Amino acid sequence: MRLIRRSPRLRAALTLVASAAMLIPPPVVASSHREAPITALDQKADITDWYVFRSPQRPDNVVMVLNVDPFLEPSNGPNYFPFDPGVLYEMKVDNNRDGVEDITFQFRFQTEIRAPGVFTGLVGGIAGIPPITALDGAGSEGLNLRQTYTITMKTGTTSRELGRGRSLYAVPTNVGPRTMPSYEALRSQGVYSLGGGIYSFAGTVADPFFIDLGAAFDSLNFRQAAGGGVLSDAIDADPSRNYAPNTLAGFNVNTIVLEVPIAMLTSDKAMHAATEKEAVLGTYATTSRQTITVLPNPDTTGAWTQVQRMGNPLINELIIGTGSKDKFSTDDPKNDSQFAAFVLDPLLAGIFKSIGVPVPNAPRTDLLPLVQYRAPICPGCSASDYGPVADLLRINVGIPPTANPHRLGAIAGDLGGFPNGRRLNDDVVDIAARVVAGILVNPSLYATKIGDGVNMPAVQPTATFPFLAPAYSGRNSAHGGPGLPGCPSFAPNGLCPVQ
Repeated sequence: MRLIRRSPRLRAALTLVASAAMLIPPPVVASSHREAPITALDQKADITDWYVFRSPQRPDNVVMVLNVDPFLEPSNGPNYFPFDPGVLYEMKVDNNRDGVEDITFQFRFQTEIRAPGVFTGLVGGIAGIPPITALDGAGSEGLNLRQTYTITMKTGTTSRELGRGRSLYAVPTNVGPRTMPSYEALRSQGVYSLGGGIYSFAGTVADPFFIDLGAAFDSLNFRQAAGGGVLSDAIDADPSRNYAPNTLAGFNVNTIVLEVPIAMLTSDKAMHAATEKEAVLGTYATTSRQTITVLPNPDTTGAWTQVQRMGNPLINELIIGTGSKDKFSTDDPKNDSQFAAFVLDPLLAGIFKSIGVPVPNAPRTDLLPLVQYRAPICPGCSASDYGPVADLLRINVGIPPTANPHRLGAIAGDLGGFPNGRRLNDDVVDIAARVVAGILVNPSLYATKIGDGVNMPAVQPTATFPFLAPAYSGRNSAHGGPGLPGCPSFAPNGLCPVQ
């Protein structure tokens, strides 16, 4: 009997059956973005973050970043953090404002075990095995568990494989200095130029997201030392340090990064000014698994079933009700009108109001630019261009990269940042909270500086592709949490506040 993984109960049952049959590894129930019950049980398919921005290195290009599989402890061997070959990872672009993808980039991973008798996936500098200094050939002998991937671009009924004929290797995590004495040099080998201005990278990196996650989900119990959820002017204006613990500090994440020319994505394959509606793209990412046949004849050749999607950050976490999260995760953006009530009257706004933060009254039509093609992201769009309510991360590619990005992006006047796309250092926690509180309605009337006190990532992005910082070392890394170092120049000994 063929079963489609739909409900959380059915997903859990099938996962247990498949695990027993050694089809897929059992899930670890942990996530930095546990958006829905489905993804809490399927960490490998869990999208933690989705970023889209114009490349600061090559401004005529767009960079798309899909992060999955959260809270990766750097020291957690022996197999570390391979991508799941049973998951279809996709990046999708809507270029005609109808809420439906017109271009899709599909990523599939393949795993090889090169030395079946060796007990760990990554080893080197011991027992006659040289250190890992290469992804292939000499110096790759200790790369026991190795992954390659393919990229397929689909447009309408046509498809083509990017980098066809080449072996694209995923970059493994940073095990430590004995195994990988020159990790950054090793990682650089995983940056591929695929021709036509296209670049790709896949592998493990330091998680770029930053948030006081423990305080946020302890019913908004933010640290009093950082303002208790409302930042002082001084803290709000300081993007160079954290005043509360960054929960993601010291954790890795798996990433897929693709950079392509803007003209490859627009509807007419041309560049456009910011005032033209053709300059605005709607984007989102998905993960999917195939239907499976239960024992005794296991098979994974069925149709793909979507497990999760992400457009705008924090929509599913902070806006969609728990009873609707699984449906939201598995449905398409074009059908999001069924969730419009969550946007027009968000519960989070009511919570803010209950603790004395002024917020506009419902219906919150000021939030519609997050889910429709409207100004200010699409100043060239009229009512006929708004399209359906659809959770897409929209980016106006006519707006150039910002020379000096502001952590608060568009709400601070930096139109190159979220919610116009999303850059790695955009503080989407503070931005999203203030948008829900009404800053788009009237910045003077609804100007409460809501924030968690975490103003920057634990490590800064790199200046060049793939932009995400290298993975933390498994041997030589530590986490920054309450009472631990991570808040320099703020508290005694740089220790992050507990209370």
